Amino acid sequence: MNQSERVTIGITCFNARDTIGNAIRSAQSQDWADLEILVVDDASTDGSPEHVESFIADDPRVRLVRHRRNGGAATARNTIIEVATGDFIVFFDDDDESAANRVMLQVAAIKAFEASNGSRPVACYAAGERIYPNGHLKPLPAIGSAGKTPCGTDVADYLLFYRRRPIYFYGSGTPTCALMARRELFRKLGGFDASLKRVEDVDFAIRLALAGGCFIGTTEKLFVQYSTQGSDKSPDANRSAEVAVAKKHEGYLRSVGRYHYASHWPNLRYHHFKRQYFRFIAQFLLIVARNPILATTHLLATGPKRLRHERRMNKRNIQ
Repeated sequence: MNQSERVTIGITCFNARDTIGNAIRSAQSQDWADLEILVVDDASTDGSPEHVESFIADDPRVRLVRHRRNGGAATARNTIIEVATGDFIVFFDDDDESAANRVMLQVAAIKAFEASNGSRPVACYAAGERIYPNGHLKPLPAIGSAGKTPCGTDVADYLLFYRRRPIYFYGSGTPTCALMARRELFRKLGGFDASLKRVEDVDFAIRLALAGGCFIGTTEKLFVQYSTQGSDKSPDANRSAEVAVAKKHEGYLRSVGRYHYASHWPNLRYHHFKRQYFRFIAQFLLIVARNPILATTHLLATGPKRLRHERRMNKRNIQ
């Protein structure tokens, strides 16, 4: 296909000395002619920037940008959006590895959508898989990779309060590590909300959906994600961010009668992860009293899957 348009690969880096090299190498190996690779180091303290410099010395396509203060993933991604010169921006995580044809296939998917849908905004998500330290492998199918293309408020409703429509395939949601879109779209939507330390990718997708955007995905698995833990991934951090997202979109949620649901469900997830089972039951009864069908359907659809996943994730070793 015609590769005349530039693609910017954005890689955020924070204390990733042991993994950032693989991420950069997978970016350098992309089979795309006009490629720009931006690595934004978010004030690492483990020598990551110096390690990155050893990979980029002989490759003019790669540029390192260093933050003096740690601002979080959203801030680092916003730097990428601000500095990027590509027509498209695709995000790679600092502990992921992408297939050599990832850029090509995501650009092709976006152009094919645009050829049929004109100027309607669109984001493309790559399918992938996540590997846990014990060897457990979780497939990460891409939203919009099957069925009718999900667009508009239907996607916002799914992300905010889990209303699923059977005509759509929601896959693994809307993670930034799988995301590609045109640079102008990121800038039009104002990038990522830097006040959010978690789920900023969900908030971006909600704003895209409320702006009438569509979500397409690749059927091919194009990246491998290596699961890691950190203080920013704690149940407390997740709950705070998820409640903040519900508050941010309170106007829309109240217009569809779902603000109470969206602002209280994160507490349910929190009590589960903290093993506070009596509080979990009390919280669920509070939610189900107002939304009996939605709450019951949501719990039955996600609860058993979550428990099975946690059992496999926490096994000592997967043979």
